[in-house]
Amino acid sequence: MSNTTALAVYASDWAQSRGRRIAEQSAPTRSDFQRDRDRIVHSSAFRRLVYKTQVFLNHEGDMFRTRLTHSLEVAQVARSIARPLGLDEDLVEAIALAHDLGHTPFGHAGQDALHDCMRDFGGFEHNIQSLRVVDLLEQRYADFDGLNLTYETREGILKHCSAHNARLIEAQEPGGIARRFLDPALPSPSLEAQLCNLADSIAYNAHDIDDGVRSGLLHEQQLEDVPLFSTYRRATLEQHPHLRAAPKRWLYATLREMLSAQIYDVINTTRAQLAVHAPDGADAVRRLPLLVRFSDAMHQQAVQLKRTLFANLYRHPVVEDTTGRAKQVIATLFAHYWQMQQEMPPEFAARAAQAVTAHDQARVVADFIAGMTDRYALRTHERLTGSRIMDGALSVHE
Repeated sequence: MSNTTALAVYASDWAQSRGRRIAEQSAPTRSDFQRDRDRIVHSSAFRRLVYKTQVFLNHEGDMFRTRLTHSLEVAQVARSIARPLGLDEDLVEAIALAHDLGHTPFGHAGQDALHDCMRDFGGFEHNIQSLRVVDLLEQRYADFDGLNLTYETREGILKHCSAHNARLIEAQEPGGIARRFLDPALPSPSLEAQLCNLADSIAYNAHDIDDGVRSGLLHEQQLEDVPLFSTYRRATLEQHPHLRAAPKRWLYATLREMLSAQIYDVINTTRAQLAVHAPDGADAVRRLPLLVRFSDAMHQQAVQLKRTLFANLYRHPVVEDTTGRAKQVIATLFAHYWQMQQEMPPEFAARAAQAVTAHDQARVVADFIAGMTDRYALRTHERLTGSRIMDGALSVHE
C-alpha cells in the first residue's frame, strides 16, 4: 500500500506511524491514515455533528453552517494546502473531520456552560472530549472501546490541552500525545496537525462572514475597515461591476478570493519556514517551532477580521440571547442528570453506577450531555421542564 502522491521528507508517513494503542494489522488496500478517516466518517459522533451549532443554532435556519459542514470545509481547505507542501492528505483529512467530535450542543455557549457545571470535577475542554470520543465513547468494535486511531491522528485532535489534563493523559500514556504540552523541547505536533489547526481558523472566518450576512446580523459597512475582506470585495466589484446588483454573488466571489489569498499565503510562508529549518523527518518537526503559519501581514489581517466578527456577530444581541438560553438548557440538563443518573440511557447509567468517585460520575454526565445534538437537548429540556425555551428562526437572506 502506498500514497498516491509523493510525500515530502518532513511529512507524516503512515508506514512510519507510531501506531495504534491496540495493535492491529494494516488493511491491504488502505493506509492506516485512510483507515482512521473512514472510521471517523462512519462514527456516530460524526453523524451527530449535522445537528450541532457552529454559530447559529440549528433551529434558526437550514442554510447556516453546522459542525458537520464546518468540518468538511476545514478538510477542504487543509487538503488544498497539504498537497503542494507534500504532506499526507489522508492524515490531514482525518484530523480535520475529527477535530470537533467532542463539541457540545449549542457551540461555544454549550461548552462554556458545561465547563461551569464541571468546574468542581476537572472542567470541560472540547479537545479533550474529542479525544474521549475516539478513545473511549464510540462503541463500534468488538475488541476495543473507541476507534483505536493512530498516534498521529490523535495528536492532531488534541490541538489544545491544559497542563492539568496533559499530566493526566501523560500518566496514562507516557511519552504520548500530551507530552508536547509538558516538554519545552517538543513544542510542536506534526505539520499535518499544525495545518488543520490553521485551516480551522481560515474556514470559520470565511463561513462566519457568509452566515452573518445571510442572517442579516452582519452588514457590509461593518467589514469596510477590515482589509482581509474589503480588499477582495473592491477587487471583485472592479473586475465584475455587474455583480453590484447581485449581492449574494459578489459576497461568494469575495470570500473565494479571500480564501485563496490565505491559502497561498500559508503555502508560501510555510515553504519559506521549511527552507530555513530544513527538518529531515516528521519527528524533527516536533522539535521545532510551529512552521505552518501565515505571513506576519496576513496574520495581522486575520486577527483584525476575527476581532470584527467577535464584536459585531458573536456578541450581537440576537446571538447572545440565543446562546444565553442555550446555557440555561445545558445547566438544567446537567443538574437533572447529576441528581438522576439512572435516567440516562443504559450505557451511561451503567457507567455512572460503576464509577467510584463523584468526579468520575460527573464525567459520565458530561459525556452524555456533550454527545447530544441541539435538537435532542432542546427536546429533553422541554420534556423535563415542560417549557419551550427557544422558538422561531432567523430570516435567512436568500
